[in-house]
Amino acid sequence: MRMDAKGWGVWCPSASRFITGTGSSILSALQDLFWLSKSKVEKQLQIISVLQWVLTFLIMGIACTLILMYILCTDCWAIAALYLAWLVFDWNTPKKGGRRSQWVRNWAIWRYFRDYFPIRLVKTHNLLTTRNYIFGYHPHGIMGLGAFCNFSTEATGVSQKFPGIRPYLATLAGNFRMPILRDYLMSGGICPVNRDSIDYILSKNGSGNAIIIVVGGAAESLNCTPGKNSVTLKNRKGFVKLALRHGADLVPVYSFGENEVYKQVIFEEGSWGRWVQKKFQKHVGFAPCIFHGRGLFSSNTWGLLPYSKPITTVVGEPITIPKIENPSQKEVDFYHSMYVDSLIKLFDKYKSKFGLPETDVLEVN
Repeated sequence: MRMDAKGWGVWCPSASRFITGTGSSILSALQDLFWLSKSKVEKQLQIISVLQWVLTFLIMGIACTLILMYILCTDCWAIAALYLAWLVFDWNTPKKGGRRSQWVRNWAIWRYFRDYFPIRLVKTHNLLTTRNYIFGYHPHGIMGLGAFCNFSTEATGVSQKFPGIRPYLATLAGNFRMPILRDYLMSGGICPVNRDSIDYILSKNGSGNAIIIVVGGAAESLNCTPGKNSVTLKNRKGFVKLALRHGADLVPVYSFGENEVYKQVIFEEGSWGRWVQKKFQKHVGFAPCIFHGRGLFSSNTWGLLPYSKPITTVVGEPITIPKIENPSQKEVDFYHSMYVDSLIKLFDKYKSKFGLPETDVLEVN
């Protein structure tokens, strides 16, 4: 017996809504399946949403490169050749603000991603749309989950909390050499963390731009572990120099809970493990970490999923920065010191509100 789309919708309305509906209808469609409760459906969708991002972070670039190479060796080689031609034509787009998609940033999957932890964005001051900004995000954590969710998606309402401000999360330039991955990252408003990209956004893209730089980078990720509140910042002054060259205000951002979602093996300075990590970081741009979270089917086993711990990202008060095309080292040091003091004050003001004891201090390395 033949059954058309209309007939299928009559016999199985929940499946019909799942297939033809938008992301917001996924939960209601699955709830019609009598053996699934609302809470179980929500939890499974949260796990799927986080798993896809973890796999994207870890293997998508390499996987897409290998798949493209394989297709070139098959009868479908023309498809791969066309994409490669497009890649050459589009090569410099990431350096020129990218190609963000509000549709992708508003996907329902990001709201499930947010609720898994949950992740929250806290605004403390208004930002002027007539100014440009550089947000310093701390700490890095293993994957910068708070940075991604808050600034590369609309799950926590960044555009509503900071109307007229366009956030650009900056990440390793090497990611934009990977086929498919580069397009996926750009759709969320992610850009390369290099001078060409940042100069373009702050000088040729009008006002109301906010570049989010995870200042501690790979070096900071090597020291992140639950219960540790430390940032790598003392000798990180390049972002301050960029802010002075463009007259972009500096905004300290601290993410409480970022270090709590994964556990990792910390190698001491001078050990063979730390030597390998630093060598890898020097030549590749990132450092390999030995870490684990929870398992896919149980929170009592080890796996790649992060632990469900709250992440609260607090955006601090902007520091007004003058435009100095060729700032001296003394000027860079002065505003860097202001930034460090502002970050410490932000941490101290909000630490007890988000689960830390009053006695905790922020360690600046």
